[in-house]
Amino acid sequence: MKAAIYPGAGRPVVIEDIAEPEPGPGEMLIKVLRCGICGTDLSMTKGEAWDYGAGVQFGHEFAGEIVGLGKGVEGFQPGDRISVLPSGACGHCPGCAGGNHVMCRTGAGVAQGFAELACVPAPLAVKLPSILSMADGALVEPLAVSLYGVRKSGLQAGADVVILGGGTVALYTIYWARRLGARRIVAMSRSARRRDLCLAMGADAFVQFGGNEAPELTNVLSGGAPAIVYECVGAEGMLMKAAMHAGVYGKVVSLGFCTRPDVLMPAMAAYQCLTYQFLVGYEMRDFLFIAEQMDKGHVDPKAIITSTVELAKLPETMMTLRARNAETKVHVVFE
Repeated sequence: MKAAIYPGAGRPVVIEDIAEPEPGPGEMLIKVLRCGICGTDLSMTKGEAWDYGAGVQFGHEFAGEIVGLGKGVEGFQPGDRISVLPSGACGHCPGCAGGNHVMCRTGAGVAQGFAELACVPAPLAVKLPSILSMADGALVEPLAVSLYGVRKSGLQAGADVVILGGGTVALYTIYWARRLGARRIVAMSRSARRRDLCLAMGADAFVQFGGNEAPELTNVLSGGAPAIVYECVGAEGMLMKAAMHAGVYGKVVSLGFCTRPDVLMPAMAAYQCLTYQFLVGYEMRDFLFIAEQMDKGHVDPKAIITSTVELAKLPETMMTLRARNAETKVHVVFE
């Protein structure tokens, strides 16, 4: 079968022929039908300090159809359409005690979405309702990242929030902040390119980064300050920018997963008594909630998908996405 392999050391991803996997006990074999390209895929294949490692498969935003079952699998059958929680969990470590699979340091992951076939442990599969498409299924994982972030941030209904960024995590953070009761939502980004998409996802206003951003934000919030600033960019300087816009006794929630050192002036944050929270991952209940509720929101989450490509085009598409581009979410399709 065809699969994407990262050779390591920042070398370009390659598409190789590898042996087809066989499901072991408790596993299912799925035909992958969709897999989203994540910003993490781009940053973790650049050969920097945080890296996927040499010779690995990857792709963690995926959905497909069951084509085979290993021994002992119950509740699923060939033909079922599923979304995959790509992080395994041992079930008895401190990370697992918090319910977040990504925090488990020993559970085997199943980030195999950029391949024609993948073996998935049954406990990591979420059956998709018939009304959802494969495109929906491949969006469950990124939706879960933002849902977990907004939920764990303790957002109270009626609170004002600011969301830094215009990528997938930021857009879905806007989406969940709206659904979970935020009063006024302001999106802020370097480029105005995704302004309309931010507003469609539920933002009340959009402010572009620049010399006038602070007074613009103050005007939009009628002189008030946000209860929470969600940092969803993952680039140097964003922790400091979040502090600039947070209110006294406010909170900054970092969902951007920056993989480089980022400078923050502690005195500035301290003088506002800010709380910083760093989050990554999700819980299975987030996946289940999204699969059940995805069609009941104020906007179709698929609005962020800008293009689809074949697996053979993945290497060049990743190079394109690392440069200035007009894409938001790109899906690799196997249909």
